[in-house]
Amino acid sequence: MKAIVYEKYGLPEVLQLKEVEKPSPKDDEVLIKVKAASVNSSDWEFLTGKPVYVRMWGLLKPKYKILGSDIAGRVESVGRKVKQFQPGDEVLGDIFAHGFGGFAEYVCAPVKALMLKPASITFEEAAAVPQAAVVALQALRDKGLDQEGQDSHTGKPTSRSGKKKVLINGAGGGQGTYSVQLAKLFGAEVTGVDSTRKLEMMRAIGADHVIDYTKEDFNKNGQQYDLILDFVARRSIFDTKRSLSSNGKYVLIGGSMTTIFQTAFIGPLISITSSKKMGILGHRQNKKDLAYMIELHEAGKVVPVIDRTYPLRDVSEALRYLGEGQAKGKVVITTEKNNNPDNS
Repeated sequence: MKAIVYEKYGLPEVLQLKEVEKPSPKDDEVLIKVKAASVNSSDWEFLTGKPVYVRMWGLLKPKYKILGSDIAGRVESVGRKVKQFQPGDEVLGDIFAHGFGGFAEYVCAPVKALMLKPASITFEEAAAVPQAAVVALQALRDKGLDQEGQDSHTGKPTSRSGKKKVLINGAGGGQGTYSVQLAKLFGAEVTGVDSTRKLEMMRAIGADHVIDYTKEDFNKNGQQYDLILDFVARRSIFDTKRSLSSNGKYVLIGGSMTTIFQTAFIGPLISITSSKKMGILGHRQNKKDLAYMIELHEAGKVVPVIDRTYPLRDVSEALRYLGEGQAKGKVVITTEKNNNPDNS
């Protein structure tokens, strides 16, 4: 089978399209014919070996040779103990915790990482959901909205938490676009921060206000927010603290190592000594959360924003586009041989 392989950390040039052995499923795994896989910031991090914490999975060279964690495809065969799926089933899932492998024609994945794909959702849409949508949900529900914003029986978010002011830094990316839509669904007043070319798109998906970070610093405009989600943290958390309301919460999801370390070590002190809370989201793969996001998708309440699709052979270009911060929403890889990049 064909796969995009890399043997050393670096920029997209280190990626190569190679013929590799087709995997065989273990007892609790299924073999999937990959139809689509989306590109995430985690793929960029594991490609470049930065931030340094990704080197825990390979200090000098990558442990996993094939990137790609969010997948959608068709079951080709099943392991001896698998009862939940059968050949022909269409599935989706996040295989980040199971060694990546999505940027290939076939991949093996454990049953616990997968769910059936609804027929109403395309493979491209399904691949765009898992990691980005679940991160957005957990950031808002678990770290941002109060417990009164959840149904006491199902644990699902509701809009009863009132009109909170939420700022999303990096609102035009994959996780950010889900966060904007979810925050609006939960009844918040949303401000999205990103580059000039993403402002119109952020308004289109529901942002009440948009800030062009190339022209305005949200830390200096005098506004305060009940919740700040930061997908691209670059500033000192002391600057960001000033942008929080008296009981506001700051949740870091991604950014520079300096800000990550600041938030990890100083954030808890700020949280203890003041009414403001500052911390880092610990993303947890959760099939129930993924199923809930798929439900929202089927109901038309939240939709994946797909900027471009690339064929498997052009994964390097897709990652370059993402790494440069150009992507408006999600970038998706397909294995269809006649697929060409959509550069619209």
